[in-house]
Amino acid sequence: MKAIYWQKGDAIDFVNATENTIPANTLVALGTHVGAAGTDIPAGGTGTLLVSGVWKLAKKADEAIAAGADVYFSAADDAVTATATENIACGYAIASAATGDGTVLVRLPG
Repeated sequence: MKAIYWQKGDAIDFVNATENTIPANTLVALGTHVGAAGTDIPAGGTGTLLVSGVWKLAKKADEAIAAGADVYFSAADDAVTATATENIACGYAIASAATGDGTVLVRLPG
């Protein structure tokens, strides 16, 4: 099979199939992966999803996450969690976050 280079892959094209604008820096589920909207993506429009890098993400309340732990996006909580069940893999914590912390630093896997 012949391969044709398309793009670097740190940022990918994304079509917003919803009826609402996706605000910039919103975590977006992409099948079993996630990305962050690089800019506002209008309803029905094409925008950019950033799929790598380190991001400060909202963390599920009352949960500690250790540095190096795999983390998952919980759409129900609109936050990341260390619980894999029914959630979408979104990378790993690059620093520990205590129970009372509202955010955790996460490396998106690209």
